[in-house]
Amino acid sequence: MKAKVLLSLILLCAGLVAPSARAGEAVPAAPAACELPSYLLTTESQLHKVAETVKAGKPLEILVIGSRSTTIPSSEDSSYPARMQAILKDKLPPAETVHVSVEIQSKKTAEEAAGTFVKLMEAKTPTLVIWQTGTVDAIRAIDPDDFRGAVTEGVAALQNAGADVVLMNLQYSPRTETMISAPPYLDNMRVVAQEHDVPLFDRFAMMRQWNDQGQFDLFSPSRGPELAKQVHDCIGRALAQFVIDAAHLGPAQQQN
Repeated sequence: MKAKVLLSLILLCAGLVAPSARAGEAVPAAPAACELPSYLLTTESQLHKVAETVKAGKPLEILVIGSRSTTIPSSEDSSYPARMQAILKDKLPPAETVHVSVEIQSKKTAEEAAGTFVKLMEAKTPTLVIWQTGTVDAIRAIDPDDFRGAVTEGVAALQNAGADVVLMNLQYSPRTETMISAPPYLDNMRVVAQEHDVPLFDRFAMMRQWNDQGQFDLFSPSRGPELAKQVHDCIGRALAQFVIDAAHLGPAQQQN
Protein backbone atom coordinates (compact mmCIF):
# COMPACT_ATOMS: atom_id res chain seq x y z
CA MET A 1 0.00 0.00 0.00
CA LYS A 2 2.82 2.38 0.87
CA ALA A 3 4.46 1.79 -2.51
CA LYS A 4 1.20 2.53 -4.33
CA VAL A 5 0.74 5.77 -2.42
CA LEU A 6 4.30 6.86 -3.15
CA LEU A 7 3.99 6.00 -6.83
CA SER A 8 0.79 8.03 -7.19
CA LEU A 9 2.37 10.93 -5.34
CA ILE A 10 5.44 10.96 -7.56
CA LEU A 11 3.46 10.85 -10.78
CA LEU A 12 0.97 13.50 -9.70
CA CYS A 13 3.35 16.01 -8.14
CA ALA A 14 5.81 15.76 -11.01
CA GLY A 15 3.08 16.99 -13.30
CA LEU A 16 3.27 14.13 -15.78
CA VAL A 17 0.02 12.50 -14.71
CA ALA A 18 -2.82 14.86 -14.10
CA PRO A 19 -6.58 14.89 -13.58
CA SER A 20 -8.55 14.59 -16.80
CA ALA A 21 -8.07 17.61 -19.04
CA ARG A 22 -10.37 19.05 -21.64
CA ALA A 23 -9.63 17.57 -25.05
CA GLY A 24 -8.37 20.03 -27.60
CA GLU A 25 -6.68 22.45 -25.21
CA ALA A 26 -3.77 24.05 -27.00
CA VAL A 27 -0.14 23.49 -26.08
CA PRO A 28 2.19 26.52 -26.46
CA ALA A 29 4.10 26.33 -29.75
CA ALA A 30 7.55 26.89 -28.28
CA PRO A 31 7.48 27.71 -24.55
CA ALA A 32 10.62 29.33 -23.15
CA ALA A 33 10.47 26.80 -20.31
CA CYS A 34 11.68 24.14 -22.74
CA GLU A 35 15.16 25.64 -22.75
CA LEU A 36 17.91 23.25 -21.64
CA PRO A 37 21.72 23.35 -21.62
CA SER A 38 23.18 21.60 -24.65
CA TYR A 39 24.92 18.91 -22.60
CA LEU A 40 21.53 17.46 -21.62
CA LEU A 41 20.54 17.06 -25.26
CA THR A 42 23.69 15.45 -26.65
CA THR A 43 25.01 11.89 -26.59
CA GLU A 44 28.04 10.11 -28.00
CA SER A 45 25.99 6.98 -28.69
CA GLN A 46 24.35 6.74 -32.09
CA LEU A 47 21.03 5.51 -33.41
CA HIS A 48 22.30 3.75 -36.54
CA LYS A 49 19.06 2.01 -37.47
CA VAL A 50 17.08 5.25 -37.20
CA ALA A 51 19.60 6.95 -39.46
CA GLU A 52 19.46 4.15 -42.03
CA THR A 53 15.66 4.12 -41.99
CA VAL A 54 15.29 7.87 -42.49
CA LYS A 55 17.97 8.06 -45.18
CA ALA A 56 16.28 5.20 -47.04
CA GLY A 57 12.94 7.01 -46.90
CA LYS A 58 11.29 4.16 -45.03
CA PRO A 59 8.62 4.55 -42.31
CA LEU A 60 10.11 5.25 -38.89
CA GLU A 61 8.35 3.17 -36.24
CA ILE A 62 9.02 4.22 -32.65
CA LEU A 63 7.79 2.34 -29.59
CA VAL A 64 7.70 4.04 -26.19
CA ILE A 65 7.62 1.56 -23.31
CA GLY A 66 6.48 3.50 -20.28
CA SER A 67 4.09 3.88 -17.38
CA ARG A 68 1.24 6.16 -16.34
CA SER A 69 3.62 9.13 -16.57
CA THR A 70 3.76 8.53 -20.34
CA THR A 71 0.16 9.66 -20.72
CA ILE A 72 -2.19 12.55 -19.99
CA PRO A 73 -5.73 11.29 -19.42
CA SER A 74 -8.26 12.73 -21.92
CA SER A 75 -5.51 14.62 -23.75
CA GLU A 76 -3.27 12.07 -25.42
CA ASP A 77 -2.35 14.48 -28.22
CA SER A 78 -0.52 16.50 -25.56
CA SER A 79 1.47 13.59 -24.13
CA TYR A 80 5.20 13.52 -24.79
CA PRO A 81 5.06 10.58 -27.27
CA ALA A 82 2.48 12.47 -29.36
CA ARG A 83 4.45 15.70 -29.15
CA MET A 84 7.64 13.87 -30.15
CA GLN A 85 5.85 12.37 -33.15
CA ALA A 86 4.57 15.79 -34.24
CA ILE A 87 8.01 17.40 -33.93
CA LEU A 88 9.75 14.58 -35.81
CA LYS A 89 7.20 14.79 -38.62
CA ASP A 90 7.89 18.51 -38.81
CA LYS A 91 11.68 18.15 -38.73
CA LEU A 92 12.15 15.16 -41.03
CA PRO A 93 11.63 15.17 -44.81
CA PRO A 94 8.03 15.63 -46.03
CA ALA A 95 7.87 12.09 -47.38
CA GLU A 96 8.98 10.55 -44.09
CA THR A 97 6.35 8.59 -42.19
CA VAL A 98 6.79 8.70 -38.43
CA HIS A 99 4.59 6.65 -36.14
CA VAL A 100 4.97 6.55 -32.36
CA SER A 101 3.10 3.88 -30.40
CA VAL A 102 2.97 3.46 -26.63
CA GLU A 103 3.12 0.31 -24.52
CA ILE A 104 2.09 1.00 -20.92
CA GLN A 105 3.84 -1.22 -18.36
CA SER A 106 2.08 0.25 -15.34
CA LYS A 107 3.63 -0.46 -11.93
CA LYS A 108 6.14 -2.94 -13.39
CA THR A 109 9.75 -3.10 -12.30
CA ALA A 110 12.49 -3.20 -14.91
CA GLU A 111 12.71 -6.97 -14.50
CA GLU A 112 8.96 -7.43 -14.94
CA ALA A 113 8.90 -5.19 -18.01
CA ALA A 114 11.98 -6.79 -19.59
CA GLY A 115 10.32 -10.18 -19.37
CA THR A 116 7.73 -9.04 -21.92
CA PHE A 117 10.15 -7.67 -24.49
CA VAL A 118 10.69 -10.71 -26.71
CA LYS A 119 6.97 -11.13 -27.46
CA LEU A 120 6.45 -7.37 -27.61
CA MET A 121 9.17 -6.92 -30.23
CA GLU A 122 7.78 -9.78 -32.30
CA ALA A 123 4.42 -8.02 -32.36
CA LYS A 124 5.60 -4.43 -32.88
CA THR A 125 8.95 -4.65 -34.82
CA PRO A 126 9.91 -1.00 -34.19
CA THR A 127 13.03 0.71 -35.50
CA LEU A 128 13.53 2.52 -32.20
CA VAL A 129 12.45 1.67 -28.64
CA ILE A 130 12.42 4.34 -25.94
CA TRP A 131 12.34 2.54 -22.60
CA GLN A 132 11.21 4.65 -19.65
CA THR A 133 12.08 2.89 -16.39
CA GLY A 134 13.44 3.17 -12.86
CA THR A 135 10.66 4.85 -10.88
CA VAL A 136 8.90 1.70 -9.70
CA ASP A 137 12.21 0.05 -8.82
CA ALA A 138 13.23 3.07 -6.73
CA ILE A 139 9.91 3.14 -4.90
CA ARG A 140 10.07 -0.58 -4.15
CA ALA A 141 13.73 -0.22 -3.15
CA ILE A 142 14.77 -2.99 -5.55
CA ASP A 143 18.43 -3.90 -5.05
CA PRO A 144 20.38 -1.55 -7.39
CA ASP A 145 22.52 -4.42 -8.67
CA ASP A 146 19.41 -6.42 -9.51
CA PHE A 147 17.98 -3.35 -11.23
CA ARG A 148 21.13 -2.95 -13.32
CA GLY A 149 20.97 -6.59 -14.30
CA ALA A 150 17.32 -6.28 -15.35
CA VAL A 151 17.98 -3.17 -17.43
CA THR A 152 20.94 -4.90 -19.04
CA GLU A 153 18.79 -7.89 -19.98
CA GLY A 154 16.03 -5.65 -21.29
CA VAL A 155 18.36 -3.60 -23.47
CA ALA A 156 19.98 -6.77 -24.83
CA ALA A 157 16.56 -8.22 -25.69
CA LEU A 158 15.56 -5.08 -27.56
CA GLN A 159 18.85 -4.90 -29.45
CA ASN A 160 18.76 -8.61 -30.30
CA ALA A 161 15.33 -8.01 -31.82
CA GLY A 162 16.89 -5.49 -34.18
CA ALA A 163 15.92 -2.16 -32.63
CA ASP A 164 17.84 0.94 -31.64
CA VAL A 165 17.31 1.76 -27.95
CA VAL A 166 17.08 4.96 -25.93
CA LEU A 167 16.91 4.66 -22.15
CA MET A 168 14.84 7.26 -20.29
CA ASN A 169 15.43 7.53 -16.56
CA LEU A 170 13.21 8.52 -13.62
CA GLN A 171 11.18 11.69 -13.44
CA TYR A 172 12.21 14.31 -10.89
CA SER A 173 9.96 15.38 -8.01
CA PRO A 174 11.08 17.81 -5.30
CA ARG A 175 8.21 16.57 -3.12
CA THR A 176 9.60 13.04 -2.84
CA GLU A 177 13.38 13.54 -2.72
CA THR A 178 13.46 12.44 0.93
CA MET A 179 11.12 9.48 0.37
CA ILE A 180 13.06 7.54 -2.23
CA SER A 181 16.73 7.28 -3.15
CA ALA A 182 17.01 7.94 -6.88
CA PRO A 183 20.83 8.17 -7.36
CA PRO A 184 21.58 4.40 -7.32
CA TYR A 185 19.05 3.84 -10.11
CA LEU A 186 20.16 6.86 -12.09
CA ASP A 187 23.79 5.74 -11.83
CA ASN A 188 23.04 2.17 -12.85
CA MET A 189 21.06 3.26 -15.89
CA ARG A 190 24.01 5.40 -16.92
CA VAL A 191 26.33 2.40 -16.55
CA VAL A 192 24.10 0.16 -18.67
CA ALA A 193 23.81 2.87 -21.33
CA GLN A 194 27.59 3.15 -21.52
CA GLU A 195 28.16 -0.60 -21.57
CA HIS A 196 25.66 -1.14 -24.39
CA ASP A 197 26.44 2.12 -26.22
CA VAL A 198 22.85 3.36 -26.12
CA PRO A 199 21.77 6.97 -25.60
CA LEU A 200 20.45 7.91 -22.15
CA PHE A 201 17.73 10.58 -22.14
CA ASP A 202 18.25 12.20 -18.74
CA ARG A 203 14.66 13.13 -17.91
CA PHE A 204 15.53 13.43 -14.21
CA ALA A 205 18.20 16.09 -14.78
CA MET A 206 16.01 17.97 -17.26
CA MET A 207 13.06 18.20 -14.90
CA ARG A 208 15.31 19.20 -12.00
CA GLN A 209 16.82 21.92 -14.19
CA TRP A 210 13.39 23.30 -15.06
CA ASN A 211 12.31 23.20 -11.41
CA ASP A 212 15.50 24.71 -9.96
CA GLN A 213 15.46 27.58 -12.45
CA GLY A 214 11.80 28.30 -11.80
CA GLN A 215 10.65 27.41 -15.30
CA PHE A 216 8.17 24.93 -13.80
CA ASP A 217 6.94 24.63 -10.23
CA LEU A 218 7.05 20.87 -9.79
CA PHE A 219 6.45 21.14 -6.05
CA SER A 220 2.92 22.46 -6.29
CA PRO A 221 0.25 20.00 -7.51
CA SER A 222 -2.36 22.73 -7.99
CA ARG A 223 -1.87 23.43 -11.71
CA GLY A 224 -2.93 19.93 -12.76
CA PRO A 225 -3.52 19.43 -16.49
CA GLU A 226 -1.95 22.74 -17.50
CA LEU A 227 1.39 21.89 -15.92
CA ALA A 228 1.26 18.32 -17.22
CA LYS A 229 0.78 19.52 -20.79
CA GLN A 230 3.61 22.03 -20.56
CA VAL A 231 6.06 19.51 -19.14
CA HIS A 232 5.05 16.84 -21.65
CA ASP A 233 5.45 19.31 -24.51
CA CYS A 234 8.96 20.19 -23.40
CA ILE A 235 9.95 16.55 -22.94
CA GLY A 236 8.52 15.68 -26.35
CA ARG A 237 10.47 18.48 -28.01
CA ALA A 238 13.68 17.56 -26.23
CA LEU A 239 13.25 13.88 -27.05
CA ALA A 240 12.63 14.57 -30.75
CA GLN A 241 15.79 16.67 -30.97
CA PHE A 242 17.71 14.05 -28.97
CA VAL A 243 16.71 11.34 -31.47
CA ILE A 244 17.61 13.52 -34.45
CA ASP A 245 21.03 14.31 -33.01
CA ALA A 246 21.75 10.72 -31.94
CA ALA A 247 20.90 9.54 -35.46
CA HIS A 248 23.21 12.24 -36.87
CA LEU A 249 20.52 13.48 -39.22
CA GLY A 250 21.98 16.60 -40.77
CA PRO A 251 20.28 19.37 -42.75
CA ALA A 252 20.01 17.10 -45.78
CA GLN A 253 17.67 14.81 -43.85
CA GLN A 254 15.74 17.59 -42.11
CA GLN A 255 13.46 20.26 -43.40
CA ASN A 256 14.75 23.79 -43.25
